[in-house]
Amino acid sequence: MSIRTSFVSLAIGLASIYAPVDLSAEINQKPFTVPELRQWKGGEGRFTPSAESRIVYSDKNPELAHVAERLAQDYTTIAGTDLRLAPNAKSRQGDIRLQLKPQKKSNQEQYTLTVDKNGVTLTAPTAEALYWATRTLLQMTEMSDDLSLPYGSATDYPDFAWRGFMIDAGRKFIPMDYLYDLVDAMAYYKMNKLHIHLNDNGFKYYFDDDWDKTQAAFRMECDTYPGLTSRDGSYTKQEFRDLVKYAEDRHVEIIPEIDFPAHALAFTRFMPEIGSTDDAYGRDHLDLMSPKTYEFLDNLLAEYLGGDDPVFAGPSFHIGTDEYSNRDSVVVEKFRYMTDRYIKYTEKFGKQPLIWGSLTHAKGKQPVQSDNVIMYGWSNGYANPSDMIDLGYRMVSIPDGYVYIVPSAGYYYDYLNTKMLYDNWTPANIGGTVFEGDKLKQIEGGMFAVWNDHPNNGITIKDIHHRVMHALPTMSAKTWDGKDVTVPYDEFISKSTRLSEAPGVNYLARYGSEPGTVVISQQVVPAGTTLPIPEIGYDYTVEFDIEGAEETKGTVLFESPNATFWLSDPITGNMAFSREEKLHQFRQNVLPGEKLHVKVTGDNKGTRLYVNGKLVDDMNTRWLSYNGGKNKMAEVRTLVFPLEKTGKFNSKITNLKVTNSIL
Repeated sequence: MSIRTSFVSLAIGLASIYAPVDLSAEINQKPFTVPELRQWKGGEGRFTPSAESRIVYSDKNPELAHVAERLAQDYTTIAGTDLRLAPNAKSRQGDIRLQLKPQKKSNQEQYTLTVDKNGVTLTAPTAEALYWATRTLLQMTEMSDDLSLPYGSATDYPDFAWRGFMIDAGRKFIPMDYLYDLVDAMAYYKMNKLHIHLNDNGFKYYFDDDWDKTQAAFRMECDTYPGLTSRDGSYTKQEFRDLVKYAEDRHVEIIPEIDFPAHALAFTRFMPEIGSTDDAYGRDHLDLMSPKTYEFLDNLLAEYLGGDDPVFAGPSFHIGTDEYSNRDSVVVEKFRYMTDRYIKYTEKFGKQPLIWGSLTHAKGKQPVQSDNVIMYGWSNGYANPSDMIDLGYRMVSIPDGYVYIVPSAGYYYDYLNTKMLYDNWTPANIGGTVFEGDKLKQIEGGMFAVWNDHPNNGITIKDIHHRVMHALPTMSAKTWDGKDVTVPYDEFISKSTRLSEAPGVNYLARYGSEPGTVVISQQVVPAGTTLPIPEIGYDYTVEFDIEGAEETKGTVLFESPNATFWLSDPITGNMAFSREEKLHQFRQNVLPGEKLHVKVTGDNKGTRLYVNGKLVDDMNTRWLSYNGGKNKMAEVRTLVFPLEKTGKFNSKITNLKVTNSIL
């Protein structure tokens, strides 16, 4: 964005006032946005906001004022120029006008956008819809080389109210700062549901087939049961409240999930008496027959759902209820009882109850409430979607064979098949069962998911985000207007890469407008200095010359908050890198007086070190064996290269060049 800003500022400077210039007699084609605009009527000419342009709105409605303030902040971030706020001002030519107008019969997320010689007008019945209109305006601005907007009018609205993403924080802790960036990215693409899976456990065969060693975590601060909270990463209750409020301000709902009665090793490890005693089930299954299990769950859920200032302050709560064994019909009936019980328990706190679909797998006689219950349709074997619709459940389409990501696991998707999804899928399709007519009205919308089944496989938060952003534009398009997309897939992918993750968000650490751009070129690199960018993401090349000097073990060459590149690592003294507590050592050191040309390349598969033009180490994905070779897990050795500052080294570093592609 900073590279564009100088050009953009020059362009703005040339326009002393707003510039409604008719550049050609051609009718403007539909502007590219994600998701695609539903309706567009093009005009002739273009409008460019100027230093005199204002955002005009009524501040009598606090929600409207908030939308205006967010637009002003985000426009400055994208365009490098300010739009002044003008509450209650009389509109004039060149302004951007925000209007709330109730429309009883329309979709409450529908908005209109008009660009003409007078400026821009955004109109919607709700603050949420108006906020989506501002996201469209910002994307149109971002796609324009000179910040101009095409004359024309758009009417836009979603097919589905539920457009979401689920992230597994139970098996791998997801830092709160990333969740904030994720909210911003989702909102920019009009995705409105972020589901956070707060407890889970790994597979015991990766931990010596021993439940006591198997990874398990509950990620929330807990006063009711001190000691339950995971020690390797958790959220305080206030942190979670703040996240819910931040997301709500951007019209994204945070959906917390506490998963039970399976996936519950964190609970049974803390309180063994509530765990299943039948080895056929496993210790990650709660004992459904024990009154202590229900007492534990009642108390735990009440801590987060209850009180004057609830931690889970949003309208919905997900109670899990998936993948419990169905080998015993008596247990199946008890599973159904538990599901029904906690649906009703959730409702007592005024929450919309959500569940994973499991009632085909757990078919039985015990009634399970369907009225006012939203079920995630993830596996047709666990919950036949046609049957669930007939029972009255409202469904969220999240079919595992279409939209599940399990990074580098070798099953499900590592990266979603976005071409298949874009060309052939909508939320009406749950695992191959396609709904239409009246039954389609019971489909709330669609989601995709990242499951961190292999918590120790080297996948970083950066790697997770790379997969998320690969999928997010496509899922945005298909959950908003899936059946009517008109942009060919290849064009959609090409153009969508020009959009940022969100205003001010660059978690992918992408710099430069085109591949092959040199984003840092520095002849001398002093120790203890700050560099122009904090890090460079996939794909990249970092190269430099080094004249070695005496270094102690643990000497840093480059570092950022997310990673360290070692000139002399703390153990062997070799060149190495570390991120998220994993150290990866190259088979190369630097001797005093030695002169070398070093090149490091990195992508989403691995990291490579070249010295004097020869490949020294290829840190690609490798497979580790467990249980005598019965089970395997990938170890991923990727690196988003740290560049924020240099370490305190004695060696001489010159001719640093950082390129945003692999050379």
